[in-house]
This record gives sequence, structure tokens and C-alpha cells, in this order.
Amino acid sequence: MSEEKYEENEDLSSLEDDYGSTEDSSKFVFPDNLYKVKLSYSFEGLYATLSPGMTAEAGDKVIVPTRYGLDLGICMGKVNTPVGIKPSDVIEISRKATKEDLEKAESLVETEKNAFKIFREKVETHKLDMKLISVHFLVGEPKALFFFSSDNRVDFRELVKDLVFVFKMRIELRQIGVRDESRITGGLGVCGRPFCCCHVSDKLRPVSIRMAKDQNLSLNSMKISGQCGRLLCCLSYEYDWYSEARKKLPSEGIHLHYDGTNFRVIEVNLISSMIKMQGEDGRVLEVNAKRFSKENGKWRVN
Repeated sequence: MSEEKYEENEDLSSLEDDYGSTEDSSKFVFPDNLYKVKLSYSFEGLYATLSPGMTAEAGDKVIVPTRYGLDLGICMGKVNTPVGIKPSDVIEISRKATKEDLEKAESLVETEKNAFKIFREKVETHKLDMKLISVHFLVGEPKALFFFSSDNRVDFRELVKDLVFVFKMRIELRQIGVRDESRITGGLGVCGRPFCCCHVSDKLRPVSIRMAKDQNLSLNSMKISGQCGRLLCCLSYEYDWYSEARKKLPSEGIHLHYDGTNFRVIEVNLISSMIKMQGEDGRVLEVNAKRFSKENGKWRVN
């Protein structure tokens, strides 16, 4: 079976994940004192304002309200141009972390290691189909988070009761998908660099097959999916650049007159800025994109 036939018939819909939102932020004016805060345990980035009378600099440890509760974060500095965030993403930093907060965070590291072992033992006791990914204890309040993955829906009510009895605090179990798992555990991608989901982008953006098509990539699942089995994250954050670059160049298939002959654009290479066109006389020319201009709605080669 040829690669072309394989690509044409392959169902790629299972590679897509939708983390999109319908919230419109186009008219929202983000506050001037907007800061980026990073959560080390999940590599997630938060956007936050300061409490009244508070100051912050890059590197400061702060206590912030997360979706799970009050926790410790690292201030990455001020955000001048917010990109890809919604108004509902903006939170307010509660306070700077105290010496007691930092000491507690350090002691919880060992607690999390022990909790990892206890969780596995309890899972075996209850004979549950669960793979523990990560354990995290909040610094700002008595609460433990257990992130796990499973191919099936899991009834973990009895497991939670056992964990509450052991740790004497609120317990929250979160079943996560393969992309979230990759972001938490980290690793190297097919490009040889660290995963984009935890070292480049701080949020899981929606990725679609259309993004791969618009970037002229081979629609072979082995080439456009990462270790998580979903579409490569880089397809999403590089897509904006490709979209803008295409607006400035002629599209494949258009016809234009050059050197006394009618030509058709057969290939546009956005990376090298070279455009290949084929003439009616059989010539195939490769021309630098800088030589193309648009006048009265028509493209021409200078």
C-alpha cells in the first residue's frame, strides 16, 4: 500500500482534542498590572493581578487561587501583551508566600512521595484500573490532589474514603487525558526537544487536522502526532504564523502572466519564502516570494 493511499484513507479524527472556548475576549481590556504565575507541579500558567498595595517581581513565590484551591506559585514577571487568554482566566494573587509557606512546601515533597506509594497500595486492594500520574498537596489549604489516567470510568468512592482516613484532609481524584498526562510527566518529543505542552505553551490549545493541512504536512498519523497519541501541540501555536504568512503570498493554483507565458502556482514554501510555478511552455520556475506583489486584486512577478 502506498503512503499516499494510506494517508487518504486513514481516520485522523481520533488524534484531535478540543480544549476550545466560546468566550469572546476581543473587546476586553486587560488590566495594566497583569502578571504571569507558574504552577511547578503541573507546568500550568496563570494570569493574575496584584492585591491592593502589593508589589511583585519575577521569581517571587506567591499564594494564588487555583481551580483546585489556594496554592504556591512562582511569579514569572509582568505581562505586557496578553495572548491567547480569556477574561475568566485572570485571577488575583492572594499574597506573597511566607517563610512558613516555603517550609511547608518543602516538607510536602516527602509527603507526596509517601502518598504515591499509599495510593498504589490502596488501588491494588480495591482492584481498580487506575494509573497514578502525579500527587500534589496544596500549600494554601489542607487538600491533596491525585491525578490518574484510566481507559474506563472508575468508581473510586471507597478509595477516597481510605485516603481521607489516612491523610485526614480533603482528597480530590482527577482523571486526566493523555495530553494532560504528558504535560505533567514531561519528556522529549519527536523533534528531540522537551514537550511543548510543558515547556513552550502553558495551556493545552485545541489542535485540528486542518492545521496540519494548512501547513502542508503529511497527513500520516505517525508524523503529526506526539508521544501522547494526539496531534502535535506545535501545530497549534505555529498555525498563527502560517495563517499570517499565507495572507501575504499568492495561493497555490492561481494563474499569472510572466515572461510572455501564463504560469500556475503549484507550490508555496512559507519557510523558505520560495514559490514554485509551472508555465504553459513546460518551464518550472522557483521564485523568491519578495518578487511577488498584488495590484488591483491580481498577483504579478516583478
